[in-house]
Amino acid sequence: MGIADFPQIRELSVSEKLLLVEELWSEIASKSESLEIPDWHKRELDQSLEDYKRSPQEGSSWAEVKSRILSRG
Repeated sequence: MGIADFPQIRELSVSEKLLLVEELWSEIASKSESLEIPDWHKRELDQSLEDYKRSPQEGSSWAEVKSRILSRG
């Protein structure tokens, strides 16, 4: 299934498409308990946690990352 299955989507403005995405995401989030988390996601998260436990001083805080992202604009 793709956009080609819903041709009216192509006629929407960017703002309307963003609103549609927000609506879709809210719908998905409201049913998140039914979503399966792939095993490879779980393994990746476990690995990230282990990396953090071994070297908590490595990496950046969210505040630092956010600041770098916002300063690029």
